Amino acid sequence: MIYKITSLFIFFIMSFTLSAQDINKEDTRLLSKPARSDSKIAFIYAEDLWVANKNGSSPKRLTVDDGIESNPVFSPDGSLIAFNAEYDGNTDVYVVPADGGVPERLSWHPGNDLVRDFTSDGSAVLFASQRSVFTNRYTKLFEVSVSGGQVKELKIPNAFWADYSEDGRYIAYTPLYEVFNQWKYYRGGTASRIWIYDTNDHAVTEIPKPENGSNDTRPQWLGDKVYFRSDRNGEFNLYSYDMDSKEVSQLTNFEDFPVLDLSAGKDKIILEQAGYLHTFNPRDNSNNLSST
Repeated sequence: MIYKITSLFIFFIMSFTLSAQDINKEDTRLLSKPARSDSKIAFIYAEDLWVANKNGSSPKRLTVDDGIESNPVFSPDGSLIAFNAEYDGNTDVYVVPADGGVPERLSWHPGNDLVRDFTSDGSAVLFASQRSVFTNRYTKLFEVSVSGGQVKELKIPNAFWADYSEDGRYIAYTPLYEVFNQWKYYRGGTASRIWIYDTNDHAVTEIPKPENGSNDTRPQWLGDKVYFRSDRNGEFNLYSYDMDSKEVSQLTNFEDFPVLDLSAGKDKIILEQAGYLHTFNPRDNSNNLSST
């Protein structure tokens, strides 16, 4: 059986054969966890890490291990990809050159260490972990150098998703894990919210919510805006928060399937929806999605 990931020119040969008329080469989905640099995209397919040019051409499979890979993030210069892998019984932090190579393990704790971002200078990987919390309801943020070594704990009390602003001054983060994955349209006390932490004075502000509540999650910085996914108007869609005007804007209008993940990189947003990867260009100030 042969598949081609839409616009990515990737073929997978399976252990059995179908006639040509039974093969759909244009509509393979299941692409997840996208990331974007200036020239490449990264994503997970069949629990392995792949990269391709930003237009979807020249794909390359970077991992072939039996373990599960997830959460790829490009370094600011695009030369490295940090990602999670379950190679030794738990989830750890790894980095690999974006052009391919041998992954290097950076974290060694027996618990799960979840990749979130690089620091703004690209010298360290930001990750969430339960290694120093008193209950498994929380995770905290840590950094580890791309060359390995001692792990640094950040001063934010607890956080799940997190992303650095381009200048490193702010961290947009969600304090709690995502309860809404179990209850759609959840509006209880642990509804997901996004806080913006100032590393200079430790002040925290929250992205405003509508009166009827919402789940706001997966924050990503691009310029002076935080992009995130939210169910404030029904299904999860892409939104932005302007740091200057303090306004929240809805950018996509999916009604059939939610926006499941997103990543900002070099002036564009790449997002996952209905198994496809889409590119959103904020400069056009419109719902100008294109398939990757």
